[in-house]
Amino acid sequence: TAIEQLNTETPISYKLNQNYPTPFNPVTTIRFEISKQSLTELKIFDITGKQIQVLLKEELLPGVFEVKFDASDLSSGVYFYKLTVTTAKEVYTETKKALLIK
Repeated sequence: TAIEQLNTETPISYKLNQNYPTPFNPVTTIRFEISKQSLTELKIFDITGKQIQVLLKEELLPGVFEVKFDASDLSSGVYFYKLTVTTAKEVYTETKKALLIK
């Protein structure tokens, strides 16, 4: 999975945006913002809470990022994507829903 940094301006907070397009088939883009250098994880879960895929797990500098999620091998349904950002002093987590229609 490729991550693309859209800019290096420091956002004022952490943010996970709604994926687009939505619903999607079979590829969608997930955009997020991080305000501090941190260990950043982006994971995909199915409706039962089972982890399906780890899209990202790396140390990132502040900025705005996009990750493509290719669900070609998954069946239609509701999936969740979870952003976890960990610094020495805090942990930020946000989860959003994505709808795959084939």
